[in-house]
Order: sequence, then C-alpha cells, then structure tokens
Amino acid sequence: MRFRDRFGLRKSRGPRVNRFDREATDADIEALIAFARSRQGVEFFVEPETFATDTTAVAVAADGEWTRRRVGSPQVIHKVARDLRLPVYDVQLVGYPPRMRAWNERNRDRRLDPGTPGEAVS
Repeated sequence: MRFRDRFGLRKSRGPRVNRFDREATDADIEALIAFARSRQGVEFFVEPETFATDTTAVAVAADGEWTRRRVGSPQVIHKVARDLRLPVYDVQLVGYPPRMRAWNERNRDRRLDPGTPGEAVS
C-alpha cells in the first residue's frame, strides 16, 4: 500500500524536523477541518515552529472556542483554509482574538479536562 500525502505535509515540511516533537499527521489536519465545519465563524491562526514544537494552527470559532493542532508548515494550513474558504492569520502579526481569552474565562472548569477543545494538544 502506498502512502498518500493528502494535505502536503511531507512536501512542504522541508529537510528539518524537530527532534523533541512529533510530526503533524493527517489526523491533526482532519481535526482542524472537523472543528471548522462544525462551528460558525472559524478563523485560523498560524503559530511559528519553535525549538520544541512543530508549526501549529489554532482554529478559533465565533464564540471563542478553540483548538490547536500541529500542521507541519504554514503552507498546509493556508491550503486547508483556502479549501474551506476561511481566513488564516499569522499570530505573530495579529495576535490572538480577544474572544478566545473570553471563552477561556467562561469555560475555566471545562479546560481542566484535557479531552475538550480549547486546550493544547500534545
């Protein structure tokens, strides 16, 4: 069986891979797509790669609910956003939307459960 790179993760990654973090998978991208399709007003915010973490994207709904997943490279989430006709922003340029912080405050007790949206995923 031949592996298909459905979202272009391998093609856009480049030669360098962080050693302390796992690579983005199709499941990561599919989770962002599912989140975006099941909520209103979703926007994507690209977070840069760091020494310990691969490039990630945060999907934020109109009510502030959010989820974060690895995406491998900014080009991958840009393609996903284009396909879904949703906006995508560089978080270093625009920051996080205030509704995200408001959602965190309203749902503080829920955030303690690592299985709920609104928490970083390892």
